[in-house]
Amino acid sequence: GALHDGHLSLVRSALSSHDHVVSSVFVNPAQFAAHEDLGSYPRQLERDAELLGREGVRLIFAPDEKEMYGPGYNSLVDVPGFRRTREGMARPKFFTGVVTVCTKLFNIVRPDAAYFGQKDAAQCAAIRRVVQDLNMDLDVVVGPTVREADGLAMSSRNAYLSPEEREAAPAVHRSLRAGRALWRERVRAGPVAADDIRAAVAKELEGEPLIGEVQYVSVDDPETMEPLEEVGEAGCNVSLAVKCGKVRLIDNEDYKAP
Repeated sequence: GALHDGHLSLVRSALSSHDHVVSSVFVNPAQFAAHEDLGSYPRQLERDAELLGREGVRLIFAPDEKEMYGPGYNSLVDVPGFRRTREGMARPKFFTGVVTVCTKLFNIVRPDAAYFGQKDAAQCAAIRRVVQDLNMDLDVVVGPTVREADGLAMSSRNAYLSPEEREAAPAVHRSLRAGRALWRERVRAGPVAADDIRAAVAKELEGEPLIGEVQYVSVDDPETMEPLEEVGEAGCNVSLAVKCGKVRLIDNEDYKAP
């Protein structure tokens, strides 16, 4: 919901390879903890439908909560390994909620392929894991993170940012680039300590006063999202979650050799 050009880029990619595209619009309560922003999360179905229609989507699946989780609902799909990732520890309900609702959507729609954005790297890895483990007959396609001109990853939650916070928020992406620059500089001489990469990211964030809380900076294997102690030429995924004002921002980047 609250679609932006990052979402629409996935629609365009899907339409380039398929005759028919179904877009789901559903704010999934199962992935929100009690203290999170389920109640205030932006909902604008009419505008979303208009945007999707312009792109060529002819079918939108927009169920309500009762349709997805009816009376007596009592089934969950779990991915225990992902609950132990840094994002999983920060949001304990998140991965179970995500893979459960995606499994339900896949069973309802029966797609040949499902499209997701790289901004949610750990979510993408969890969904790929479930599709493989449960022998689901579909391809998981991950599109690149779509960014604003100043580098901020597009997100529905960006609408929460004040003008001052919006000006400060690109520091998140700059910090990932700082970590990547350090890794590229040092990896020619051998593997780089994950702690050094995290320190380079954190140092860049410290320069922006409106980034008030760094929940984590994680250096992981890009396929499994398991933490790495050092990073060689094969690269890694570096992800982070921060608070800019009251808004939680996440971002990540795959570090690859130039």
